[in-house]
Amino acid sequence: MGSRVVFATAIAVSVACSSSPQAPAPPAIDDSCAGPCPRSKIKHVVVVIQENHTFDNHFGRYCTAAAGSMPTCNDGPACCERAPDSDASGHTPIVLDDAAQAFHDPDHTVACETKEMDGTLMDRYATTLECGGPENLAVADAKTVQPYWDLAKTGALADRYFQPEIGQSSANDMYFARASHVFDDNAFEPKGAFGSPCSLQSAKVAEYTDTTIGDLLSAASVPWAFYVEGYDAQATAQRAGKCAERTDACPGNVNFSPCTFEPGDVPIEYFPSTRDNPKFIRDLSALDADLASGALPAIVFVKALGYHSEHPVARTRITDGVTFVSSIAQRIWASRYRASTLFLLTYDEGGGYWDHVTPPASPDAHAYGTRVPTLALGPFAKKNFVSHVVMEHSSLVAFLEWNFLGGVGQLKTRDAQVHNLGSLIDAQAAGVAVPE
Repeated sequence: MGSRVVFATAIAVSVACSSSPQAPAPPAIDDSCAGPCPRSKIKHVVVVIQENHTFDNHFGRYCTAAAGSMPTCNDGPACCERAPDSDASGHTPIVLDDAAQAFHDPDHTVACETKEMDGTLMDRYATTLECGGPENLAVADAKTVQPYWDLAKTGALADRYFQPEIGQSSANDMYFARASHVFDDNAFEPKGAFGSPCSLQSAKVAEYTDTTIGDLLSAASVPWAFYVEGYDAQATAQRAGKCAERTDACPGNVNFSPCTFEPGDVPIEYFPSTRDNPKFIRDLSALDADLASGALPAIVFVKALGYHSEHPVARTRITDGVTFVSSIAQRIWASRYRASTLFLLTYDEGGGYWDHVTPPASPDAHAYGTRVPTLALGPFAKKNFVSHVVMEHSSLVAFLEWNFLGGVGQLKTRDAQVHNLGSLIDAQAAGVAVPE
């Protein structure tokens, strides 16, 4: 399955803001600020966005508290709820392993998921005739996701982190940019973006000119970027009037997603201010060079190709996603940035899989979907901790505003209404208490 990531539980942090970047050889502590110095000692944030799994999918057998018990403690697996042995309709979850997800992709449109959630009952995932089925109840075993369970013990696990709205990936990805609803499901591809003509996701295209968190960061001279696997191959092919071809490593054997770059999974591609701008979107291959040269932006988003993202069907494997995430983390911890980085792992949405926890009311008219797995890792994360604070992708935007821009709510969307990330962060390590 690939080596497990081992995070240092005690890394000396000495971070003094300086006017000129320092470039010690790795793994020395990074003591520069990539742009204006942030409010806390967290000078870099790396966010890996995986796809289409619920909290119960990955942590339903890690947690040991009784389902429905709503534990208030925070110390490890005994303080989060185990997935029930059956749902309210009496169906028993299957074991979610590589074979189980390779050929089944649950319907996760707004229409279907709304029926399956059945108000607050969460009981029709197996029985909704139009789009449900017993395979939608699936909980991974230790053999498949043990590395994620090991990571949870070294960091902070959020057991009340919800997908921002019911429905498919692109709609939820937009919250990383806008902290708000933009469109339903995968309704549009980004207009004019590399890869849009090669996508099977939607025949419709759209672009938007609303202010994004990226625009705010750029205006404040805070560097940021998406590192996207397969981006250069798609861009090069399209410049030649073609679509990218799959690599031999992709098990799907198709010349489109999950084997090639999908622009609809990268929210900044919908905005002309950032679309295909090499300052803000880079091929994943640039990550190692930027780590080595000291050019890592303050905020980094990482997006895998579909077959590394854990998105079900087309012969994708969860274990390939685990290996991908582990590889990104290992690169960060082996670099000069290890002592200044908060590492976050989250999932765009739950993929139509069952989760037993009823979502709370959202801040607006667009209802929350299921919980998704979310981990905070590295020297700033609380250790073996379970947070019960309600969060979502807009919470990440709020944290970036608070830490790098001086105050939350600057987009005037959910960023002004949701909880921040403070329940995941060690105040002593960060040098300041991050708001919850």
